[in-house]
Amino acid sequence: MNNKEPRDKESSAERTSRKLLKQEGPMDALQLATHIGITRMAVRQHLYNLQSQKLVQFSEEARAMGRPAKVWKLTTEANRLFPDGHAELSVRLIDSMREAFGEEGLDKLLDIRNRKMVQQYLKEAPGSLSLKEQLEALAELRTAEGYMAEIAVNPDGSFLFVEKHCPICEAAQICSGICRKEQEMLQQVLGEDVEVERTGHILSGQARCTYRIQQAASTELHGMEG
Repeated sequence: MNNKEPRDKESSAERTSRKLLKQEGPMDALQLATHIGITRMAVRQHLYNLQSQKLVQFSEEARAMGRPAKVWKLTTEANRLFPDGHAELSVRLIDSMREAFGEEGLDKLLDIRNRKMVQQYLKEAPGSLSLKEQLEALAELRTAEGYMAEIAVNPDGSFLFVEKHCPICEAAQICSGICRKEQEMLQQVLGEDVEVERTGHILSGQARCTYRIQQAASTELHGMEG
């Protein structure tokens, strides 16, 4: 019993560390320790254990005083610990669809999937809402699907739509059209008077998928004239 308790606590701390690195991005040991409520030395032990499993890695970041700090982030291997949207089944289905219908047929199937997603999202995040309200509702829907989505307001008034996890990452790796359709889906939900630009991409090695979203310039000008 006594031998089991420390392992349970360690496992819990490691899970919390992974979740924080997924949600907040790269952090040093002090930041993680502050969030979790344990010592920096204990956090380091958990991080080195995760590193031995190839789930985290660090880079050194210069600080104003003292030695450079180790800043930790998740590896791509850690994706398997988060919702994966039934990755193996999805990959097999995509391979089968490609074999049966070819690339053109697969693209048409993705169009059908997108159309249904747009219809579903517009029921919960209708265009009658303000852009901010629509993005907040959309982030809530995507989070429920495993994307860990949130929005932020940029200094220029535009929005950043952030997805910290990709539950269909395995499928997207063998079918690039899925990612292209994701951006098209956002555009269709938000409407033609909104500009959607992808600024970060998990499949390109970045920590999260991000989209810069703003009202189209012509729309803003029309509003000022009115």
